[in-house]
Formats: sequence, C-alpha cells, structure tokens
Amino acid sequence: MCAAPVVRRPASVESGPPPAAPARIRTGWTVLPSRVAAMCVVELQKLRHDRTELYTRAVQPALWLLIFGETFSRVHAIPTGNVPYLDFLAPGIIAQSAMFIAIFYGIQIIWERDAGVLSKLLVTPTPRSALVTGKAFAAGVKALVQAVVVILIAAALGVALTWNPLRLAGVALVVVLGSAFFACLSMSIAGIVLTRDRLMGIGQAITMPLFFASNALYPIALMPGWLKAVSLANPLSYEVDALRGLLIGTPAHLPLDLGVLCFAALVGILCASALMGRLAR
Repeated sequence: MCAAPVVRRPASVESGPPPAAPARIRTGWTVLPSRVAAMCVVELQKLRHDRTELYTRAVQPALWLLIFGETFSRVHAIPTGNVPYLDFLAPGIIAQSAMFIAIFYGIQIIWERDAGVLSKLLVTPTPRSALVTGKAFAAGVKALVQAVVVILIAAALGVALTWNPLRLAGVALVVVLGSAFFACLSMSIAGIVLTRDRLMGIGQAITMPLFFASNALYPIALMPGWLKAVSLANPLSYEVDALRGLLIGTPAHLPLDLGVLCFAALVGILCASALMGRLAR
C-alpha cells in the first residue's frame, strides 16, 4: 500500500515577513495643512529667486508715506487727534499694499488654468476648498513680506511703532487674514470673468474705491453718512483699525476686527471654491 503524497507549501509562503499593508492615502481635509504649507513655500521661493517684484512694490507705499503723509502732516488738513498724521497713515498703507498684492492673485489661477496645472490639481483627492485655502494663505504670506518692508520704511521715517513681539504677531495674523479675503475675492472674480484681461480691468476698478472707502486715509467720523455705511461694510476698514490698535496703540475694536476678518476670509474661501470648477471647464 503506497503512502499518501506529502504536499509541501511553497517556501515563499512558509517563511518570510508578512506583506506590508498598503500606504494610506490622505484625502479630504486631512491634506489641508500640507497644502497650505506647500503653497506658502512656493511663494517664498518665488520671492527668494526674484526679489525685483518685492523692490518695485515697495516704491508705491514709500511714495504714499513720503509725499502724501509728509505733506498732510504739515498742512494739518485731516484731524487725527493727538496722533501725528504720518503715524495714523502708516497702518493704512500697510493694509493697502497687502490688498494690492492679493487683489490680483486670481491672475495666477487663470494662468494655471491655461497651462493645464489647475485641471491636474482638481483631479487630486484634495477638496477644492483646501486648494483655495492654500492659495489664499499663500497670498497672505506674500503680503506679509511686503508688510515687513512697509513697516521698516515707516520706522525709518520716524513713525512711532511698537516692537512688542505679541503685537507684531497680531499684526501678522491681521495681514494674512485680510490678504486671504482679497485673494479669495480675486479668485472668485476670476471664476466669473474667466480671462486675465477682464480680471485686470475689474481689479484696477475696485482697488482704489476699496482703499478710499475705508479708514486708511482719514477717520470714519469725517465721512458723509453714505460713505460711512460703505466703510463699515468694507473689510479693509477692520484690517486698518486692527493694525492701528496693534502698531501705534490707538483705541481699536480688536475682537470685532478679527471676527469680521475671519468671517470675510471664510465666506471668500467658500465663494472661490464654488467658482473654481467653472475655471476648469
């Protein structure tokens, strides 16, 4: 009687480590911190490789402080209480320079659409709102570098600024939040007009009204009633108010200012995210 054959398992099955588990792919909002960090690093690398834009953008705020600020300080045309007009103006120019950078950020989105980059980003597991958030806060980092330049210019002109680290951290937060809103506004406009030329025209048409319809150049108390209403609805007014309170110590409404800026940035992210798909069609 023959013995039953012995069935041997393959050596690869008998021994050896168990197969490694597949790497878990992060999706959804779990990639938000890395997306925001990546976009911020890209903007800093752009500035490091080409500082020309930083220098040229510093010319306009320097002229505002040197010409407009020094002139109106001498003629005393705008009453600002016990605060010198140049000190009163400096936070407004910081907010203005940050807004001017962010308000044209939608042009980069249209360029990415034309280059085919945007369609590749939208097919990744990252939500559109996370992409918009990353780009918005990257614009905030770029504006923050510009704000540092303006602060140094203002200090050289004798503006009595605070150097308290906590207050300067608050200044950074305010600039980033304000720039994030205006970057989202620009991206939302880009999702509507779809072309760079139209976006440039609309951006140029709304920047100066936003600037003049705020408290950057003069106190809200001096405005006519209708302009006061516009100024109170303008996020730039709350950014300037917070910057004045933090930098030169004037009375400010910091909880209200930060609350409005956070709300405006959130609404801007939602609107830009909803219109992002229209750009990719």
